[in-house]
Amino acid sequence: MRFTCEKSMLVQGLNIAGRAVAVKSSLSVIEGILCRAGDGLSLTGYNMETGITYCVDADVTDPGQCILPAKLFGDIIRRLPEGPVTVVVDDSFKVSIRAGYASFTISAESADDYPELPDVSASRSIAIPQQKLKELISGTIFAVAENQSRPVHTGVKFEVEDSSISAIAVDGFRLARRTYHPETPTGRVLSFVVPAAGLKEVEKILTDSEEDAAFSLGPKHILFEIGSATLVCRLLEGEFLDWRRVVPTNCPVKLCAHVSDLSASIERVGLIVSEKYKSPVRCVFSDQVLLLKTNTTIGAAEDRCAIAGDGKELEIGFNVRYLADALRVIPSEEVVLELTNGLSPIVLTPAEEKYDYSYMVLPVRIKNG
Repeated sequence: MRFTCEKSMLVQGLNIAGRAVAVKSSLSVIEGILCRAGDGLSLTGYNMETGITYCVDADVTDPGQCILPAKLFGDIIRRLPEGPVTVVVDDSFKVSIRAGYASFTISAESADDYPELPDVSASRSIAIPQQKLKELISGTIFAVAENQSRPVHTGVKFEVEDSSISAIAVDGFRLARRTYHPETPTGRVLSFVVPAAGLKEVEKILTDSEEDAAFSLGPKHILFEIGSATLVCRLLEGEFLDWRRVVPTNCPVKLCAHVSDLSASIERVGLIVSEKYKSPVRCVFSDQVLLLKTNTTIGAAEDRCAIAGDGKELEIGFNVRYLADALRVIPSEEVVLELTNGLSPIVLTPAEEKYDYSYMVLPVRIKNG
């Protein structure tokens, strides 16, 4: 095998594909990176859960494939001088790497035992601008469950309908939903749950461009196509929470607040809430003002935030981090706070019709006084 390509492109490919390389496995071949040279160069990392392949423009003079030691090969390429890099692999899998005056010789392995990635047909893929897919993921993934008591809730549920693509995450204490309305109908109705680990890698590959990404569904896997990269991962199975049933509707109290002002007040009060002692923030919704205060072993804090509307002196306790997390990803300048009573969740919805999201946070019982 022999190929030549630009160092910068090779580094980018190794950085992306390398994120799916297994750190430690009983199957030693997946601790390396699969390098295939043919019409171009493809680099693949696969940890048996998530597989990433990145295609690099390269001048291939002798096609072939091998497994390269992921960390060593990556470290060498990153430290080479800028410009073209030539890699030659002989029949005994000795690898010669040259760039400028620098040269290295390392060992590779045969690719014969490398596992095949799941085959997901891309014939009926759904296109979505990269920026919009990134917003769906970043706007929900923070709310996935971290414990494995309900494995299906450690992923994000996608619901595809003709006029919308929604992402939903829940962890038992909060819910996050973001919806994108494509200009062209999808022509599909789908429902599936993607593991958070795989989506985090998708999010890192996505850019803020309007260029399309695409995803295709197989029986047990999903394939994402993003520019020169493809990512395949196993879907989660199980019964996901019926989120439409648990999110309150027609809440009697609706208030409006500036997201930046509300977020700043919550962040300030949260400064004295430690991760060890998760004291709730006490929220008193009055006429045109929200009072936030908390009292912990560290100290006490109090702040006020202007709101539009009368909260009828509703007093509710919330986990300060859950509120801050939701406000951090809200895209609109203003948000509607929907409330029912002191023991019901708060629901954050957009004040403007051009946005479509909802964030729900369950209350925390607070002591009187």
